[in-house]
Amino acid sequence: MIKGLAITPPVIGRISIGRVVEKNGKRLPEKDDQFTITTQIQTREGWLPHPLDEALRQEVQGKKLRSIPVTLPFNDPDLNLRAEYTFFERKSGRPLCSGDGEICRRRTGQGLEQLPCPSPDLCEFGAHDLCKPYGRLYVRIGEEDELGCFVFRTTGYNSIRTLAARLRYFHAISGGNLATLPLELRLRGKSTAQSHRAPIYYVDLTLRADQSMKEAVTHAREEAKVMENLGISQAELDKVAQAGLLNAQFEYAEEEGLQVVEEFSHEGSAHARESRSQSTTELSNKLAGKQAAD
Repeated sequence: MIKGLAITPPVIGRISIGRVVEKNGKRLPEKDDQFTITTQIQTREGWLPHPLDEALRQEVQGKKLRSIPVTLPFNDPDLNLRAEYTFFERKSGRPLCSGDGEICRRRTGQGLEQLPCPSPDLCEFGAHDLCKPYGRLYVRIGEEDELGCFVFRTTGYNSIRTLAARLRYFHAISGGNLATLPLELRLRGKSTAQSHRAPIYYVDLTLRADQSMKEAVTHAREEAKVMENLGISQAELDKVAQAGLLNAQFEYAEEEGLQVVEEFSHEGSAHARESRSQSTTELSNKLAGKQAAD
């Protein structure tokens, strides 16, 4: 295998709760209160819808698409949800630093170094909203491609925290049979003081609405036995997937970094500029006051 090339789950489509629109010649992220399933083809008007998007919308009969039936490709929670603190260079999308809150891999003048990772709030390198949590949830929708995944990307703490908890809970109650557990992506909303009481939306992972926990776990265990009897090794699939992710220092290419910057970084950069402007004004006022006192 070529070293330095991360072998990630094959992606055949995207799941998002927002979109990028063009306003006054600029491409800006726009929030939404429903899911959108797209292909990996992007035009000036946005990402082209996936056929499954229309099929699921017909099932909800004109209502907003706020739940998607899914299964997971792996039993290991950390293979289904990849998440770390990441600093992308804004112009190129090149990943400059990636860490887990303890250790990071950072590009420096001396090359790629392993350094302590204090998390974005305490890191001077990633200050001003340049470093964010970046999560990728891989799921399967339908049965057309049993090894192909749809990816939900997010830089939101609420989605990452909720998905991480759910995956570990479901892994525990199913006896480790995450890949055969029938699940559902669900969009939830809440208001906080930071959002000025406006609703913010995040993604949750639940059992399907028509199944109890007992039914879902029984199905997962029976399906896992069927696959094992057929010679389909989920354990080996997890093992190969883990080895592929470890084949490179960063799991994502510059192209993916540019998409993340475009979709998620506009508000953060605006907030950073506002913070820097406020700090500069405060400093100017202090200096002016000191000169007047002298």
